[in-house]
Amino acid sequence: QVQLVESGGGLVQAGGSLRLSCAASGRTWSTYAMGWFRQAPGKEREFVAKITRSSGITHYADSVKVRFTISRDNAKNTVYLQMNSLKPEDTAVYYCTAAETLGSVDYWGQGTQVTVSS
Repeated sequence: QVQLVESGGGLVQAGGSLRLSCAASGRTWSTYAMGWFRQAPGKEREFVAKITRSSGITHYADSVKVRFTISRDNAKNTVYLQMNSLKPEDTAVYYCTAAETLGSVDYWGQGTQVTVSS
């Protein structure tokens, strides 16, 4: 099992920045990749970004490319999501995820609220 704990959410004005952190514990050596999903009110949960554990390869949703950056610190078992130029439509609960194999999402964090005011 892998446990994930997010932090760093909050309220920010449009155009501002936030950095989310996700600390992993447990069987962290088994993870292939970690990433972020988000869910806005009344909408389905959607992929935001992910990064592979060993090679650091990243993938982003088109809606956040250029504005968001995912990074990792394997020594701390922590993944970060730097969010710049935030827009009201980025308002959502952000969930940290961990995958043990390519294409899977095996573990979820509890989520952290990000609210962007206009």
